[in-house]
Amino acid sequence: MGDLPFHDRHDFEDADRGFIVKLSPAVIRTADGGVVWDNDSYDFLQEECPETAHPSLWRQAQLCARQGLYEVTDGIYQVRGLDLTNMTLVEGERGVLVIDPLISIECAAAALKLYRAHRGPRPVTGVIYTHAHPGHFGGVRGVTDGGVPILAPAGFMEHAVSENVYAGPAMARRAVYMYGPALPSSPEGQIGCGLGLTASTGTMSLIPPTLDITRTGQEERIDGVRIVFHPEAGAEMNLLFPDRRALCLTESATHNQHNLLTLRGAEVRDARIWVRYLTEAIALFADRADVAFASHHWPTWGRDNIVRLLAQQRDMYAYLHDQTLRLLNKGLTGPEIAEALHMPPELERSWHTHGYHGSVSHNVKAIYQRYLGWFDGNPAHLWEHPPRESAIRYVECLGGGAAVVAFARRYIDENDLRFAAQLLNHAVFADEGNKEARDLLAEVYTRLGHGAENGTWRNFYLTGALEVADGIVPDTMEATSPDFFAALTVEQVFDSIAIRVDGPRAWHERLTIDWHLTDLGERHRTTLSNGALIQQPDPPDDAADLTLRLTKAQLVGLLSGKGVEGVEREGDTTVLQRLVAVLDRPVRDFAIVTA
Repeated sequence: MGDLPFHDRHDFEDADRGFIVKLSPAVIRTADGGVVWDNDSYDFLQEECPETAHPSLWRQAQLCARQGLYEVTDGIYQVRGLDLTNMTLVEGERGVLVIDPLISIECAAAALKLYRAHRGPRPVTGVIYTHAHPGHFGGVRGVTDGGVPILAPAGFMEHAVSENVYAGPAMARRAVYMYGPALPSSPEGQIGCGLGLTASTGTMSLIPPTLDITRTGQEERIDGVRIVFHPEAGAEMNLLFPDRRALCLTESATHNQHNLLTLRGAEVRDARIWVRYLTEAIALFADRADVAFASHHWPTWGRDNIVRLLAQQRDMYAYLHDQTLRLLNKGLTGPEIAEALHMPPELERSWHTHGYHGSVSHNVKAIYQRYLGWFDGNPAHLWEHPPRESAIRYVECLGGGAAVVAFARRYIDENDLRFAAQLLNHAVFADEGNKEARDLLAEVYTRLGHGAENGTWRNFYLTGALEVADGIVPDTMEATSPDFFAALTVEQVFDSIAIRVDGPRAWHERLTIDWHLTDLGERHRTTLSNGALIQQPDPPDDAADLTLRLTKAQLVGLLSGKGVEGVEREGDTTVLQRLVAVLDRPVRDFAIVTA
């Protein structure tokens, strides 16, 4: 850390450039008064870094805490610091285009109101989703009810829906650890997540795109604004405003090392492909842009600075990818590579390559996972006991819970907090009632959190400490928006039901249902057999146990267990009840740091 250029204030100058006005007070509420965003709670970041925070993360949090309306260049504005993401507003001939309308309706509406207070009541004439994470579309109904062009990369709906519906409950639970909403905003608690401060907790929404971006160089004109697109893998895209010499980089190059695998869970991003797209972006846009801005953080002005940002971000992901592959081909495992790999000096001295949100450690493991999966090849790891059963045996071998705690205290005294956490985790998993072990583990997690440069690691450690000490924190983050279910294709509706079938309970059930979707003109068959729900479009004409004629909305209602009228039924009407009877409900507050 001694080599980091804390004297360099260039990022602070860029973060303040173009400032117009703050939202004051910077507190956003629901209609009934509930707080969904409170930037004012981070005012403590104006002070010097305390001992309870890593100075590098503190600096990043100070930059992310800047909020208000900013001018990026002529006719392009951003509202920053009112959610995890930025809302960008591009003025057209009749109104304004909105890029990435934040996570929640309440925050998006507040951001648009702030813009209009200083630029006039311009109507929203188009919306652009740069990619399929909720921070880039969830607040859309705060800026429009539809009826305007909505542009997104091809595959957007598949990514947005599958990620947030199929594994949504587990991701939401882990997001409580990643973003730390249960932690106080304070020098001892939550100070951001590197990519921004935190995620807002308001109402999410989704309006499907009306226009897909399918190819590099695709050009569209919306409200008189000319846009050139550069789609990337994973339903993400960059976009150039050539008449304003402005480049939007979505998340492909921000002011930190991003995640290749987010700690809340997702598919592993392909670092190799990311490198190719960054190389393309330099070739395509370096001579056509005077400013680059993104969905997070602050803009970069000047051709040389833009190229340096893109090139160093590219080199960072290339180095992580290639060195991980080099070392795994020498027999090292993911954790071993993560421990051995260090970034080149030039990249290490650059603030924007530091792991405030992603990290070298967990990105290396993600690359290993993408190529080789969870198994490291060691037969001892092929059929291990699950964590609680392993913990009971480890504690027994070490002489019991008291002995494990004693060993842990020794490692704490030696400042080996990492191994102390492993030991105490075994003690707690073996005996949840071991208060001494729980209290000591909470202390170790707190110290690890306070020393973390990575914002999401800090939040994981501190939330873990909170739950070890006080029990599971109820999930206050919103459940999946109704808009998500309305946006599902019929196939996705049945997929989302299939993953809820309690297999053992359904072993001996066999039933078939034909679904005639009258509003879509589609026919689908679902067959439950051997505990698996199989779907088939355009089924044969042989009779099913039950045939239903209904709309898609009625289908969603029926499978949600709601009473729905107007559905035509033919056949055994108990079949639907038998199907619903074997559906399980996800657990939104499962244990993470206790067994």
